[in-house]
Amino acid sequence: MKSASSNSPKSFHPDYYSVWKRCLKNSLLRELSFRSNFIITVITRTFWFAAQLILFEIIFNNVKSIADWSREEYFGFMATGMLISSIVESLFMPNVANFSELIRKGNLDFILLKPIDSQFLISTEKINLAMLNQTLLAIGLLFYSISKIDHPISLMNVALYLLLIVVGVTFFYSLMITLASTSVWFGRNQGLYDFWFYITVFSRYPQQIYYGNALADAIRIMFSFFLPILLVVTVPARLLLSKTLEPSWIVFWAPLSTLAFFVLSRRIFIWSLSKYRSASS
Repeated sequence: MKSASSNSPKSFHPDYYSVWKRCLKNSLLRELSFRSNFIITVITRTFWFAAQLILFEIIFNNVKSIADWSREEYFGFMATGMLISSIVESLFMPNVANFSELIRKGNLDFILLKPIDSQFLISTEKINLAMLNQTLLAIGLLFYSISKIDHPISLMNVALYLLLIVVGVTFFYSLMITLASTSVWFGRNQGLYDFWFYITVFSRYPQQIYYGNALADAIRIMFSFFLPILLVVTVPARLLLSKTLEPSWIVFWAPLSTLAFFVLSRRIFIWSLSKYRSASS
């Protein structure tokens, strides 16, 4: 006689990797269906990349350094920021930006009914493949920066750099999903979505420039130790280029604070879904 446990149905475990591959395939088919839009996006991002290089090339024709960053080192910092931003904007931004539309149109109900983690599906359904062009450009600029630096780069620094790139992507994703969660109450939160761009603009410049007066010190402290926007780009760039980190323990603070923020953003997302009222209710 079979036991009761042998007759019970097996628990379902979704294959997240297969789901992600399917999302990638669907995104590729979508891009191939609108080739002109893909080409225009690639050209636009390439133009923006070139404009940034030209701007700072002009600046370095008039100054030898920005804070303690030489021209070649600063380009390495720029490449790091562009690399992190391109990954975030390629993998997550199209989905998180669409979260409020899922709520407004009632399509979130269909996602919540699926036997898979809702945050995973909401965050990965679409992939902006055109943004990968900026990833390649950023990697090219990073190799240029490294090639112009006199001292060698150790494999340990490269490994830590790649780990901190993941930390940077995780931080910006956590910030994005936290802001998106407010859509449950606001319906549409375009203003907060724009706020993400406004607040992350601080990460485009190294932490070392925020000195000299009370306002600069306040920005440095706020966005280094409370919301580490200034660290997620500056720390990996300085580590890769073997530049001094002050204080030295800040290399640990960046990943630890990001991990805490990721856990908090996950809790905020789940809590916001518990307050969600179905479109049919």
